[in-house]
Amino acid sequence: MENRQKRYRLLALSLLGATVLSGCGSEATGDGPKEVKLVLNWFPKAQMGGFFAAQSQAYYEDNGLDVDIEPGGPEVSAIQMVAAGQAEFGLAHADQILIARNQGIELVALAASLQESPQALMFHEGHGTDSFADINGRTAYIEPGIPYWDYLKSQYDLSDVTELAYNGQHVNFLENEEAVTQAFLTSEPFFLEREGIGTETLLISEAGYNPYNVVLFVTKDYLESNKDTVASFMEAYTAGWNYYKDHDEEVNEVIHEANKNIALEELAYEAETQFEFVFGGDAKENGVGFMTEERWGDLIHQLVEIGQLQETVDPNEIFTTEFLQH
Repeated sequence: MENRQKRYRLLALSLLGATVLSGCGSEATGDGPKEVKLVLNWFPKAQMGGFFAAQSQAYYEDNGLDVDIEPGGPEVSAIQMVAAGQAEFGLAHADQILIARNQGIELVALAASLQESPQALMFHEGHGTDSFADINGRTAYIEPGIPYWDYLKSQYDLSDVTELAYNGQHVNFLENEEAVTQAFLTSEPFFLEREGIGTETLLISEAGYNPYNVVLFVTKDYLESNKDTVASFMEAYTAGWNYYKDHDEEVNEVIHEANKNIALEELAYEAETQFEFVFGGDAKENGVGFMTEERWGDLIHQLVEIGQLQETVDPNEIFTTEFLQH
């Protein structure tokens, strides 16, 4: 959701010093709840359902925390804010976390809210394909610098694709039945079908690129100095997602209050379509948020191969499952 390559190059030098400062705080003492901030990676949606459930059910409070949830958006970088010490916790996708780390911003992933990536390519109904190679020759609306597009170009001949910048709108896509646009399986198809426009989708993960999505992270320094706070947050995280699993309609009301621009019917669609992304895969046996060294290692290798990472990184420096509640 951010222009990754440009933003991270600009942020690297300015935030390198701030990253060190962001972890300098230690565990607070006192009788009141500890105040922390969570910055979302977008405006409140069902993909953040577990966090809003934890807030509405007082799971944060039960664990001694006063959590301020701050919305993200096109002009908000959770990575920037956490690295600068303006927030303790943030949400991002796994490839964003890796790219930031490679630029000198040391982040540690605590939990992957979505086990599988809902990132997809969207087509007009009747003009879809089950082969990425068939995209060649079409017009594609893609966010500049998005890693999965570089990956697709490394795996398929897409030399004749006309690449145009994706701006969050679908006006130009709608005017060209042969066009392709980036999308999230859990949202954009619903928006268009509600307007009477049929679509087809092809998940990026079918090409072998499948980063964890909506990953909860902190800086390495903050984690080392605030393990009790992180452990408390993670207890609320697990309880929140488990509550949302069976009470999504109730929690969606809370999300809607935080984001009036998303209708309850949209939240219901997101909750239904994301269910397997959140609670399936490795989470089915190991609990929500679970991550593996193999998945992180595969992603690191892919990003190095396409030039998004300058050098390989030990997966165990990137993530931890120490605080997950199984």
